[in-house]
Amino acid sequence: MTPPDERSALVVDDHPLVARGIADYLRAHCAFSRADPICRPAELWENIGQFGAPALALVDFWLPGGTALPILTRLRDEYPATRLLVISGDGDPAVRDKVRRLSVDGFLLKHAEPAVFALAVAAVLRGDAWFDDAPVAGPATDEERTLPLSAAELGLTPRQGEVLALMLKGLPNKRVAQALSLTEQTVKEHVSGILERLGARNRIELITRLRGKRIDA
Repeated sequence: MTPPDERSALVVDDHPLVARGIADYLRAHCAFSRADPICRPAELWENIGQFGAPALALVDFWLPGGTALPILTRLRDEYPATRLLVISGDGDPAVRDKVRRLSVDGFLLKHAEPAVFALAVAAVLRGDAWFDDAPVAGPATDEERTLPLSAAELGLTPRQGEVLALMLKGLPNKRVAQALSLTEQTVKEHVSGILERLGARNRIELITRLRGKRIDA
């Protein structure tokens, strides 16, 4: 495998001005000879095919169509020498947790000061992890952005995850029971277990807390 170009970076963000601004900063302040802005995922693989793997890939968590998790997974698996730094304007702690579990090199909120950004880049390039654990704002409000969570990530059983997924779609216990071929009493027991495990007092509080999330089987 060809080693990555130690002086190159790719910036993946669907907002052209943001991508170009970060790329310019990397060249001006982080000693990169090349930093290419990428606004479409397809351009990322075309760029790597043309120029080879970069030393650093800086990827926005939210991209058109959903999260960047599939892209990050492919980069991690196919180009293990490339350092991966995820950025996001979404302050939901679940986003940072998703990134941390993916075993990438770092996560940084977009509103970080430029000096902090430079420190994060330097840290991941030398092989250290960088995760911005500062206090964060609330979750993203864009209804089209739903963060996928598994039952295991929430500490639930697979069956509880199935029940919760239908609850989040607004289905009452009777319809959940019909969909999963369970008795209504069994569904009630699962709901009670879910509420207890997630520390919610009732169904409404639980749904409100998990707004913007979806449960994947």
